[in-house]
Amino acid sequence: MAELNIAFIGNPNCGKTTLFNAYTGANLKVANWPGVTVEKIEGRMKYHGHTFNLVDLPGLYSLTSYTMEETLARDYILSDSVDVIIDVADASSLERNLYLTLQLIELGKPVVLALNMMDIVEERGMEIDMHRLPEMLGIPVIPVSARKRTGLDILMHAAEHHAGRPHDITEHHHHEMPRFEFSDDEKTDVNVKLSSKHHRYVTVYSDAIEEKIDLIVAMLKQKYPDLKNLRWYAIKILENDENILKQYPLDLSGILKTDFEPQIINEKYDFIQEIIDETLVNKDEKSAFTDKIDKALTHRIWGVPIFLAIMAVVFFLTFTIGDFLKGFFENWLEAFSMAVRNMLTSINTNGMLVSLIVDGIITGVGSVLTFLPNIFILFLALAFLEDSGYMSRVAYVMDGIMGKLGLSGRAFIPMLLGFGCTVPAIMASRSLENRHDKLRTILITPFMSCSARLPIYVMFSKIFFGKFAVFYAYSMYLVGFLIALLIAFIVSKVDKKNNTADLLIELPEYKTPNARTIMIYVWEKVRDYLGKAGTTIFLASIVIWFILNFGFSGQVTDMSQSFAASLGIWLVPVMKPTGLGYWQIVVSLISGVAAKEVVVSSMAVLYGISNISSPYGMAALGGVLENSGFTAVNAYAMMLFCLLYIPCVATIATIRRETNIRHTLIAIFMQLGLAWIVSALFYQIGSAVL
Repeated sequence: MAELNIAFIGNPNCGKTTLFNAYTGANLKVANWPGVTVEKIEGRMKYHGHTFNLVDLPGLYSLTSYTMEETLARDYILSDSVDVIIDVADASSLERNLYLTLQLIELGKPVVLALNMMDIVEERGMEIDMHRLPEMLGIPVIPVSARKRTGLDILMHAAEHHAGRPHDITEHHHHEMPRFEFSDDEKTDVNVKLSSKHHRYVTVYSDAIEEKIDLIVAMLKQKYPDLKNLRWYAIKILENDENILKQYPLDLSGILKTDFEPQIINEKYDFIQEIIDETLVNKDEKSAFTDKIDKALTHRIWGVPIFLAIMAVVFFLTFTIGDFLKGFFENWLEAFSMAVRNMLTSINTNGMLVSLIVDGIITGVGSVLTFLPNIFILFLALAFLEDSGYMSRVAYVMDGIMGKLGLSGRAFIPMLLGFGCTVPAIMASRSLENRHDKLRTILITPFMSCSARLPIYVMFSKIFFGKFAVFYAYSMYLVGFLIALLIAFIVSKVDKKNNTADLLIELPEYKTPNARTIMIYVWEKVRDYLGKAGTTIFLASIVIWFILNFGFSGQVTDMSQSFAASLGIWLVPVMKPTGLGYWQIVVSLISGVAAKEVVVSSMAVLYGISNISSPYGMAALGGVLENSGFTAVNAYAMMLFCLLYIPCVATIATIRRETNIRHTLIAIFMQLGLAWIVSALFYQIGSAVL
């Protein structure tokens, strides 16, 4: 066998991606919340002279195609391109994981069960009967540890050995009694007799269902003679599976009088209970560490306050440690900027070129890079919470609140990531069940205050609110969050399609975060951030420098004659009701579309203030603004406008990639309109009252 195609599938958080990485060496993100691996990820490996193509499919709970991930995975497995399926199961949550296993076995493809996280089973003082489990399932069961990289060779050997063998048939010996599966009410009925021809299947249903399966199988055989594994299709038709009914229409009048899906699910779980009773030893002897912690962390009343306290600690660390490191960064940047200016001047470089390099590129890109320490600390903290297993608790705790707003609790995770950077936050919305959920989440995620807006809040609150600066800066986070929830609520009332289903989320075991996993995650985020600084902001800095230094008469020394000033002056009447009717502020807001951090560096250039984030720089800006009639009310209106208006170019590009042009334009104009309305209302009411 020259090439073998192996599909990796399993529940979210079962360690599937870690196992896939162990074989392929790919540095893929291994996150600890459901549905993070949305794309089909491929890798290759050599094994005993053969090439194996490995495919990492999205984490899912069943093959019922309700979600995008389930449809993608099922379509791929049903195709002829898969030779063998490796079903990765979390041994410590065997009961939950076996539902998918039984569905995979019914597909009729060769399946090998990889039992991962056996160490947790042992920690809990439990044991799994490794002889009885494969006997009951009729497939090979291999214990592995993805993190410790044990059992990997045996698993591949089993996959190679069983490729091409269908396994929906238990390999019973003649002397063995066949195993039956009944639903509870039927177990008491002595008249129930199952026809002997069904004994060979792993999951045998009650007589009533088996008869219907036989009828549908006969109809499929007649109408679609080339169809393989008719039993699986018959079960799906009985479950009223829309996709299968559409692909293989049959006249089912008289057969499908009721929906058999709930009964089929119940009977599968009855069999799973039977497997657990026979194969899991000492199940209840040791209470799990996780359950004890969850009593507090997922408490109905205390869950939300504990989460808010944890996030307060995360933000405290981000700002204190991040700002401490940022000080060194700023000093280095100032020294670098001065050195470049001196070097260029010493070799008699053209003044305009010096200005472009130092005032345009270094100031623009540098203003973004100075926030790298804050970004690093924030993502480090989020990665730690994610890999420890806490993030899915957050989705669970927030489900009640989010449900009332027409969103799933899982939508809270992209919103939470939005406090770091909106780009990965919007990408995280891929894990949501249905398209409407995803679109609503993408619409509201930009209202979360990303770290790029922080310098704007800090600067204006320190200048205008003195000792209450921290309170006013933090209020932006709260206002953004409340407006996001309000928009979600309004959208759910207007668009009633596909209102959110109940949240089905696995709460994974708490575990010590894996240093390698965390560093891969943080490095990916930092690399994205640096990439943005090196491309989008680099180009934006050049454009801003150009429109500030050139006007209709050519090169200008007075900025009020520049293209930027002309554009700003044209828009001043529009912005006057919001309290932001100053051409310099209008221009800095326009430049902020490149990246929110640029608002601060643009104001530094526009008002001619060097090192604007220093106490001296802030005092100088405050003096200039106050002289032009800019008060604390204007300042808060400015902060509100920066919170709510158009997201940065990178975010707009991400929204476009995840949705389409129409949704992107809706997001842009909605945010712009909302920013204008909220800041105008605040300014008009504030000016009248104060």
